[in-house]
Amino acid sequence: MTRVDSLLEAYELKDELRSGWVLRGIEDPESVAAHTWGTAMLCLLFADEAGINPNEAVSMALVHDLAEARTGDIPTRAEEGAQRIHPDTKEQQEKEVMRDLANGLASQLFQELWEEYEARNTPLSQFTKDMDLIDNCLQALKYERQERYDKTEDNENFIEYDHLDEFFATAEPRIQTDIGEELFTTIEERYRNQFDTEVKQ
Repeated sequence: MTRVDSLLEAYELKDELRSGWVLRGIEDPESVAAHTWGTAMLCLLFADEAGINPNEAVSMALVHDLAEARTGDIPTRAEEGAQRIHPDTKEQQEKEVMRDLANGLASQLFQELWEEYEARNTPLSQFTKDMDLIDNCLQALKYERQERYDKTEDNENFIEYDHLDEFFATAEPRIQTDIGEELFTTIEERYRNQFDTEVKQ
């Protein structure tokens, strides 16, 4: 596989829709590449405050979902039994894809950044993961404000959670940094306020 072929495969992320939003019935949901941009933007904005090198965080954010160009986006679910693939299987598949893509792109850096991100045992990887989760919460708030889904329609993929609650439920227990917790609390509060406003009206 040539470098151009590998780049073309990576560009599939521009068209790969985020499957959690698709399952929830979001109208015109974002792509994985759009989510990657959001995560990178958050990394650039908050890295200094978190004591993290901004360039390293943005670089890690740019490759954190690269394997999904081939595997597709597999959402993390909060409901027991809703996960369609075991996390260990998902990790192994993505590891093999990243090895292949990194070789095709002639970039050992891509492989190293992705492996560090997946291990989640450094301040850089923990911060970048938190920005990944925060981007998801911000997107949920955006979709809720824009009413981009039918709240009255039964959805067999979301039985235990109302509205876009599951996206916050999957994020909260995985956040590891102070800045992540601060941002999560602020965003979730604004999300909950949406429903208070609806009741008053």
